[in-house]
Amino acid sequence: VRANITLYEPRGDYQIIVESMQPAGEGLLQQKYEQLKAKLQAEGLFDQQYKKPLPSPAHCVGVITSKTGAALHDILHVLKRRDPSLPVIIYPTAVQGDDAPGQIVRAIELANQRNECDVLIVGRGGGSLEDLWSFNDERVARAIFASRIPVVSAVGHETDVTIADFVADLRAPTPSAAAEVVSRNQQELLRQVQSTRQRLEMAMDYYLANRTRRFTQIHHRLQQQHPQLRLARQQTMLERLQKRMSFALENQLKRTGQQQQRLTQRLNQQNPQPKIHRAQTRIQQLEYRLAETLRVQLSATRERFGNAVTHLEAVSPLSTLARGYSVTTATDGNVLKKVKQVKAGEMLTTRLEDGWIESEVKNIQPVKKSRKKVH
Repeated sequence: VRANITLYEPRGDYQIIVESMQPAGEGLLQQKYEQLKAKLQAEGLFDQQYKKPLPSPAHCVGVITSKTGAALHDILHVLKRRDPSLPVIIYPTAVQGDDAPGQIVRAIELANQRNECDVLIVGRGGGSLEDLWSFNDERVARAIFASRIPVVSAVGHETDVTIADFVADLRAPTPSAAAEVVSRNQQELLRQVQSTRQRLEMAMDYYLANRTRRFTQIHHRLQQQHPQLRLARQQTMLERLQKRMSFALENQLKRTGQQQQRLTQRLNQQNPQPKIHRAQTRIQQLEYRLAETLRVQLSATRERFGNAVTHLEAVSPLSTLARGYSVTTATDGNVLKKVKQVKAGEMLTTRLEDGWIESEVKNIQPVKKSRKKVH
């Protein structure tokens, strides 16, 4: 302020008459800030369409800040806590003073040239407007805008807003918050992995239980269809037929004996000698006919019984095995009929008359069918 000072002596008052004023200190810096902000905004450097997405997840983080500042310590502390395996490359630079803007620009350009990381954190700790002024420099703003690597600005505290914040792809209120943004929470990832593992284990247990239940059902069905069980059922049927035949013969003999007793009683009651003689002759004839009838019936019964036994033996799987045949099954229990049902290396089970043979398939040789020519 340029002014003239006068003194009113009776009261001892000073009076200042201002001739001119011009900005200085923070007022001058604020004016420059607003002018640069309006200029860059008009050029489109703040437009959302130019914002590059951050990598998810980040494989390497570059940090552009002072190597002795608290901001670097906060960033490294957060990254170590959240994701200790995440690589970090530090591009040390001044963040305050006349040389700071140029060093920040060169650090951004160097990071892009090396292309070692896939996201950059550019920032510093808190301070006054003059302390943060390097991040209101036009050169820094244009370097951030031109960076091919996404840039996260982290300047000062949450209330500090710089030109770099408007140009960056993402603004973080503090350096610690920037580290949170670019890193993964390893503990949360571990919890997610554990949860996924538990779900997989439950699904596997359920699947194995179903497979076990299904195997038990199939095993039971195979046991029910086993040739030995079929033979046992047929043997039981044969025994029942034998019992029925024996019972029928016994009843027939019993009825014949009863009839003979009745005839004998009648003869004894009539007792005249001629009748006795005739009766004896008649009895002999009847006995002969009865014996012949019994012989014929017994022969027919034995023949039917022999035919039934022969038929049962013919359909018995063990009879087939006794004739030199065998039954081969695959590992799933299915009876093999064709060579295409098996592959080399599979295990087979062969049933013979007196036991089983376990064998491994070494080679498969199909038999070619001959085609008859039609003349």
